[in-house]
Amino acid sequence: MNGTDREALARAREVLESPGLAIRLTDLLGRPVEMAVAALPAAASRQIHRATGAALDRALSVALRTMDADPDPPSDWLHRLAAGAAGAGGGAFGIAGLAVELPISTTLMLRAIADHARAQGEDLRLPAPRLECLAVFAYGSPRASDDAAEAGYFAVRAALARSVAEATEFLAAKGASRVAADRSVPALARLIAAVGQRFGVAVSEKAAAQLVPLLGAAGGAAVNLAFMHHYQRTAWGHFTVRRLERRHGPDAIRASWERLASPRPPRTLPRP
Repeated sequence: MNGTDREALARAREVLESPGLAIRLTDLLGRPVEMAVAALPAAASRQIHRATGAALDRALSVALRTMDADPDPPSDWLHRLAAGAAGAGGGAFGIAGLAVELPISTTLMLRAIADHARAQGEDLRLPAPRLECLAVFAYGSPRASDDAAEAGYFAVRAALARSVAEATEFLAAKGASRVAADRSVPALARLIAAVGQRFGVAVSEKAAAQLVPLLGAAGGAAVNLAFMHHYQRTAWGHFTVRRLERRHGPDAIRASWERLASPRPPRTLPRP
């Protein structure tokens, strides 16, 4: 592996193993988001769960039907501005606006994720890269029950691998246009459930941040910008790893990843 690829892998590891969305939102709001999530009422949690399911269903529909395969450069700021506008509308209505705003924001994020997939050489005419775009929503958002080992990038990727493979096989056999008419087939339902377990954590953090008193439309836009930026970075990291795996092989990249995780031994100075 040359120096450029080693640097890209190191940056991808830094992005994919760095603290998640809650840290970004805490920095934005000046208070721990985890405390706000714990204080969410049961009714709000149910609304968040429904909104998450609707958002992922909408994203799956987009992934099956309309993702462009042309390798244009990522339009990060364009997507962030659109997400900020959606967040401003949702923030003005608090938790009630989430059901309308989240599917729009998630679709925008999926488009941004696809931009990074194409830029890293993914062919979005094929089922597997499209589903990998959807799977990005699971990275960087551990489940509440996860420990550090279970929340690591390769651990989450391994947990999703079977669901992604089953859904890819089903799409390859049936065709995306036919499957799009019925997204409740078991292979796709399992993938959505696996992604939803982790994406729902991020949505709860976002919703809790938007419920901060007096946050309003401007704060909702800021939260959505942080939300979009988080998944754009995550997409860049994930598809960078996949690009390097295609070039050097998965085993070589995993070994290099583990070496980056290992602390360097202290230098031994010569005795005077």
